[in-house]
Amino acid sequence: MLTKRIIPCLDIKEGRTVKGVNFIDLRDAGDPVELAKIYSDEGADELVFLDITATVDKRKTLAELVGKVARTINIPFTVGGGISTIEDVKVLLNAGADKISINSAAVKNPSIINEMAKEFGSQCVVVAIDTRNLDGIDFVHTHGGRNPTLLNTQSWAKEVCDRGAGEILLTSMDHDGTKAGFANDITAEISSMLTIPVIASGGAGNMEHFKDVFTFGKADAALAASIFHFKEIPIHDLKTYLEFEGVFVRK
Repeated sequence: MLTKRIIPCLDIKEGRTVKGVNFIDLRDAGDPVELAKIYSDEGADELVFLDITATVDKRKTLAELVGKVARTINIPFTVGGGISTIEDVKVLLNAGADKISINSAAVKNPSIINEMAKEFGSQCVVVAIDTRNLDGIDFVHTHGGRNPTLLNTQSWAKEVCDRGAGEILLTSMDHDGTKAGFANDITAEISSMLTIPVIASGGAGNMEHFKDVFTFGKADAALAASIFHFKEIPIHDLKTYLEFEGVFVRK
């Protein structure tokens, strides 16, 4: 059985790590390079960096930050936020990122997934899907969750997989920051449907939530932010708990 991955997520705004609830009410959570080093030393399997204020003119700043992080840690990390072109990807991979994450750009121009997978390999391409349930139907949202689309989440996940993405980062906006648990139903549905790994995001509040998303939710990896940033759950303790509960994790 493949081991399950624990992935801290750092939302970056103007060079600082921030965290909010349901994508709003952001508060400062520390220096991203320092946090990255701590998580790497504590046994995180990977890191995800999302520049939530990304614009073209800030790409150079993000690349500099990526370079600092790459020199500090020894685990894979994914960078996302405002990436929309092959050139954007080249800049970030050259700076030291292992994978890139796209969301709004993929919805706007789905063929960019095919192009990036062909150019860099599927293993480099993570497609982030921000989903919200409206009247019993799951819809994709873009632009940091601000813009609803008419795309059905399950259908979009299938298309993303078919176009060559190597992984899906599935964030439930309804659960994000609530600490009430992951969206296990939709995570399990999409995980069962696809041949690529699904990273569950949104709602982690305690160790049991991780066990649930790996078992009931069938997730390949689980991502969280505030519970790690504010030291509510040490990663080593979480892995020890999961192992005791019969969930295979990396040592």
